[in-house]
Amino acid sequence: MSETPIPADMNRRNARIAVGCVAFVAVMVGAAYAAVPLYDMFCRATGFGGTTQVAAAAPAAALDREIVVRFDSNVGQGLDWSFRPETTQMKVKVGQSNLVVFKVRNRSDRELTGTATYNVTPETTGGYFAKLQCFCFTEQTLKPGEEIDMPVAFFVDPSIADNRELDRLNHITLSYTFFPVKPKPLASAGTDRPRL
Repeated sequence: MSETPIPADMNRRNARIAVGCVAFVAVMVGAAYAAVPLYDMFCRATGFGGTTQVAAAAPAAALDREIVVRFDSNVGQGLDWSFRPETTQMKVKVGQSNLVVFKVRNRSDRELTGTATYNVTPETTGGYFAKLQCFCFTEQTLKPGEEIDMPVAFFVDPSIADNRELDRLNHITLSYTFFPVKPKPLASAGTDRPRL
């Protein structure tokens, strides 16, 4: 019994479907890799999710309005550090540059590296909370028992006064969490190859 030959147009259609599937998978993989930086750019531009802004300079003038800024500090599991602000809150004028210092100490008997993430609450204030200086997203390495001061310079943007929904806002909380940074693997020398 002989097999029926597959028409050439069917082969071309199957090839187009296969190429389309491969292209779709490639686009999805690319989108997955691009999602994090694109989301980060969106959050920084809009303050979405309590993401603060980064500023090069403080505003020229401050408003009479005052807001209490609270400071929260946390350490993720696996990082034996103490981490706290020197002051737990301060009353600030909107538009005025302020400085708060966080203290961090390595309580372990070995060198540890950590990096901090941050956010502000209520989340709607993220677009109005600007940092001039910060230690976030920068790897910090501390020797055993070492303690350092980490300053954060910030201001509440005067444009917050234009948002009528935030007229009754009296408090903003700036929260940091330090997480351990996994050590980078050492490059293996050619002599360290496994024996077969």
